[in-house]
Amino acid sequence: MTQAHPRVNRPPVSHHRPETAPLRGGTPSFRPRRSCLAVPGSNPRFLEKAQGLPADQVFLDLEDACAPLAKEGARHHIVEALNEGDWTGKTRVVRVNDWTTHWTYRDVITVVEGAGPNLDCIMLPKVQDAQQIVALDLLLTQIEKTMGFEVGRIGIEAQIENAKGLVNVDEIAGASPRLETIIFGPADFMASINMKSLVVGEQPPGYGADAYHYILMRILMAARTYDLQAIDGPYLQIKNVDGYREVAGRAAALGFDGKWVLHPGQVEAANEVFSPSQEDYDHAELILDAYEWHTSEAGGAKGSAMLGDEMIDEASRKMALVVAGKGRAAGMTRTSKFEAPEA
Repeated sequence: MTQAHPRVNRPPVSHHRPETAPLRGGTPSFRPRRSCLAVPGSNPRFLEKAQGLPADQVFLDLEDACAPLAKEGARHHIVEALNEGDWTGKTRVVRVNDWTTHWTYRDVITVVEGAGPNLDCIMLPKVQDAQQIVALDLLLTQIEKTMGFEVGRIGIEAQIENAKGLVNVDEIAGASPRLETIIFGPADFMASINMKSLVVGEQPPGYGADAYHYILMRILMAARTYDLQAIDGPYLQIKNVDGYREVAGRAAALGFDGKWVLHPGQVEAANEVFSPSQEDYDHAELILDAYEWHTSEAGGAKGSAMLGDEMIDEASRKMALVVAGKGRAAGMTRTSKFEAPEA
């Protein structure tokens, strides 16, 4: 196979993203993915229940959540759920099996041909190199053309679950304009590097620092290089919501956009942790309004200005764009209004 060439210029935010308010200054707007709920594709009851939960994204799983003998039937359950269910307000994703299995191509064909218009993204697990993304992109394009679907509308989410995938994450992130997210898969990753722990998402014993810091930052840098979202993986102690909040808080502090949820009890925590506080959101919007006014002719065309006791400039605007974008994606409403100072 020939090597995939990383994208030099990522195309503008494409038509397969939902309609979100664009941010001022050309910053891309993304689908909200604070909470990404995993749902076994082989369980019709769970597929129905997931539609009523307040998760930003739901991914219907054909991989680890489905036993080998249940995978074929799960494909059809998922098609039916996507076509007949009410997924209003949610990003609809299907996780297929990885390319090292014999299930992958049939997963993609059955789901996309059967429910393509009601599907937002395909999640590919255990991605190890850019060619695996290129192959999925090509298969999606062929299906879309064959079925008369809009070409390029269905996005791709890439899950990094082993050392090779992390080493190649830059090339993976640049492999296709369909890419929307890079996801950390901690369980398989911990096994792939022989990490001394059996508790997925928790720190291994005997190491005083954060054992996941390098991994998360590596994924985050690759994602941001190509204007992608970065999503943290699951926390398996589903009854320990405080532990979930702590782990999610570390990823949110670094700049991650969301985290997987495996249980309805984790959804509220994820939505809260990956949203700005009301105070921070209001302040960010005030900075944007104030900077826009002060740099205008009416405001004196200043490069920097004062907002109360705070000096703001172009760097302040860029930081405010990030917080404002997260708040808007979360559906937050402003509680304050900028008023231009009197002459």
